[in-house]
Amino acid sequence: MTRRHTTILTVLLVAALGASGCATVSRLNPFKGKESKEVASAGERISIVTDDQKLEVATALKGVDFFLPNPTVIADWPLPGGTAEQSVENVDAAPNLSIAWKRGFGGGSKRGQQITAPPVASGGRVFVMDAEAMVSAIDARTGAQIWRTNLRPTDNKRDKEAFGGGVAFAGGKLYVTSGYRLVAQLDAATGAVGWRTRTEEPIHAPPNVSGGRVMAVSLDNTLLTFDAATGAPGWTYQALSEPARILSGSSPAIAGDTVVASFGSGELVALRTSNGNDLWNEALSRATRTSALSEIRDIPGRPVIYQGDVFAVSHSGVFAATDLRTGQPRWSLPVVGITTPWASGDVVYVVAKDGKVICAARETGLVYWIRDLNAGVSSKKKVGGVFGVGGHTPIKPIWSSPLMANNRLILVGTTGELVALNARTGEVQRRVKLGAPAKMGPIAAGNTIYVATDSAQLIALR
Repeated sequence: MTRRHTTILTVLLVAALGASGCATVSRLNPFKGKESKEVASAGERISIVTDDQKLEVATALKGVDFFLPNPTVIADWPLPGGTAEQSVENVDAAPNLSIAWKRGFGGGSKRGQQITAPPVASGGRVFVMDAEAMVSAIDARTGAQIWRTNLRPTDNKRDKEAFGGGVAFAGGKLYVTSGYRLVAQLDAATGAVGWRTRTEEPIHAPPNVSGGRVMAVSLDNTLLTFDAATGAPGWTYQALSEPARILSGSSPAIAGDTVVASFGSGELVALRTSNGNDLWNEALSRATRTSALSEIRDIPGRPVIYQGDVFAVSHSGVFAATDLRTGQPRWSLPVVGITTPWASGDVVYVVAKDGKVICAARETGLVYWIRDLNAGVSSKKKVGGVFGVGGHTPIKPIWSSPLMANNRLILVGTTGELVALNARTGEVQRRVKLGAPAKMGPIAAGNTIYVATDSAQLIALR
């Protein structure tokens, strides 16, 4: 097994010939694969962001208002992105942003393991998974634990350590993916295991569920599908292999008979949900890169389907809108991101890796405003190198994907803070101390916002 390295993003990178996120060797050989997989052709990468394109507020939009839907109460948040399309416009929840309760749910993030599962909520329960495949059901009102199920394998020496994966709720069942190379179905009422299917590679991303299919992307850039009732494997799609990637994963977005998945190769691919036939493929990649980290083309955030478009942002510096039906690019901006965009009304928001929150016109990509959450924040120093020389790396705070609640953008960060921005202007309206760092975006259900921190603590705000 190759050695794991921690990046300034506090996420791990995996190298082409080896590193895995679960103490096992990842098969990233582009010439190795199952015959049942549909292998994507290795086409030429074409940059869709010009070298001279700059991110700046459009002069014509300064002071211009835009439409936002009215806040709406949603009872449940059953899937990692809220819906199968992974888009929720404007929720009515937690007007006071007061902490109602906190509840620990297992092992937190540390060297060698990371929590990558955002919470989901349904039927008055919140479901979470810690860094070691322990799944818990929490009472949404009180924070009391209802049940806990350990999915860590005990009979497989190959997988002594692992992390990552996630949970999704559908039809009274909870579907779980894990870095321990498994997909499982649990009874949401009791936590009892319905079925368990082993996979060839670890899965570091939560699944999505629609039309009786469970879909998830594995570490080797393969979109896997499973029958929700039996766990039987279905069709698969193999994207391009990639020399390096961020060791986290993205859940595919599903709209009708179309699934859109993003991969570590920087590919955004649309497929038929029924058979995996590819519809279109777009590479969110820039031709010019300035550092080794910029070579990582990964799209770690979830793609979002909204009003006939797909929104996604890549680590290599492309934030793009793509026509869902044709795959034609609508517009693109030079944004380096690891988060999930948020589309609502006339605009779409994205959080860049450097802490800038961008509000852009959904139809044109013109920028309304930019708010730098790290402005004035002193970077911490990571000491390393040889005798302390050459190893001082600045580490800025990392911020999560946004949630829009009551016309505010709610974000959490590695600073241990929750920040609320005015969705129309970007002005900071509120800051709340959480007591622990958090990198996963908040969710909302009922009148409550839920945050899962890196220390495996679930926080409810009302």
